[in-house]
Amino acid sequence: MNVFSRPGFIPRVMRYCLVACGLVLTQRLVPAAEVPGLTNSPAAVERDAAVTAVPGARLDYAPGQAPKFWSVAAADTIMARWPDFSQAYFNAWTYVNGYELYGFELLSKATGDPKYFDYAKRYIDEFVDAAGNFRGVRNAKGQTNTPSFGNLDNLMTGNTLVWMYEVTKDQRYHVAADKIRRALDHYPRNRNGGFWHNQRMNGQMWIDGVFMGEMFVIRYGKSIGDRAWCWDEATRQIGLYAQLAQRGDSGLYLHGFFEPGHGGKLPGWADPQTGLSPEVWSEGLGWYALVLTETLADLPKDHPRRAELEGIYRRLAAGLKRTQDPASGRWYQVVDKGDRPDNWTDTSGSAMFTYTLAKGIELGLLDPAVYGPVVAKGYRGIIANAKINDRGLLDIYSACDGVGVQVDYAHYVHFKKSVNAKEAVAGFLWATAMVEGPRLAELRTK
Repeated sequence: MNVFSRPGFIPRVMRYCLVACGLVLTQRLVPAAEVPGLTNSPAAVERDAAVTAVPGARLDYAPGQAPKFWSVAAADTIMARWPDFSQAYFNAWTYVNGYELYGFELLSKATGDPKYFDYAKRYIDEFVDAAGNFRGVRNAKGQTNTPSFGNLDNLMTGNTLVWMYEVTKDQRYHVAADKIRRALDHYPRNRNGGFWHNQRMNGQMWIDGVFMGEMFVIRYGKSIGDRAWCWDEATRQIGLYAQLAQRGDSGLYLHGFFEPGHGGKLPGWADPQTGLSPEVWSEGLGWYALVLTETLADLPKDHPRRAELEGIYRRLAAGLKRTQDPASGRWYQVVDKGDRPDNWTDTSGSAMFTYTLAKGIELGLLDPAVYGPVVAKGYRGIIANAKINDRGLLDIYSACDGVGVQVDYAHYVHFKKSVNAKEAVAGFLWATAMVEGPRLAELRTK
């Protein structure tokens, strides 16, 4: 069932998710203090991460004016910048392609417009041949990128592959998805069963990887096969991370965990006694929140770990409500240290949290009277950092691009920021598509 057509979704979200207008921006790269909503940024200048966009890309959106649908403007901008999505960002097949294309899937289901599915299909078809084998595609750097699955990041786009199978029933997508699933049969794990983030990162579990791997696993189990294994594995990975990496009893989770004894040396970020990284990073916690929410959306009610995951989700939601910045409606780069003067509110994680809480209301996991205002403030906060530039394209500010596990607080809050950070674009698309969902139905062909 389309998430936007589930009983009770429209009245809940329409009541509590307010629609606000965006603010004016200029096309140039500007000091952060000159951009409305970004005055708490420690970074002096933001670079544009959309460096591989086609030259001269433009749309008809009015510069400085709020579009009717921020989600549609975000997707239109992605398609304008990259008519061939394999040329986006740093490689042809990466987690970010699947992450952004899941937002396209939300729009496809909400609006019925075939352009979103068609765009995703053109991308997947570059990589999957008639027999279901993966083939190489030249990326924006002119290098051939053939999908491989020795790291969890590359599993994420398998989610889009399964979407193609769900819609078309074309067996080549099934065959290709099977290849990704089989890559997990001998994937390296810690002694507790937790997947390494990368086959070369001995003993390292990253919160990012829970999202990257399990978003594919739950989709594969739901629509293709190995259903029991997939639900058991997804809930296992989510539950393990909660056991390992919670900050006290806050419901918030640290970025990384390292287990010694696998031949790898202690990473610089890992505490020698606990193996834990030092901070709760906004975007990483956001990925965990997303996969937890998406798992609960379809996890059978009688699954033995259902109650455990619901408890993790509600503790996380309470932690997010507690740490939301009341002034901006966003969340801080280091989520639980908003009192630090050099901390700043991150659009990427804030978008993820906005989606997560809105989806929790839709699923009946959260009280709309309690969390609806949190969602409304989050939505207003993220669109305040989104601006239509002088070429009619949507730019998104106040986020970092490609952050790994950092050694301390200072490295998180002073990591170089980017306009149109790829993860922020994807999170923004998810959140706005969710909140705007009831109104997006206006676009359906009558």
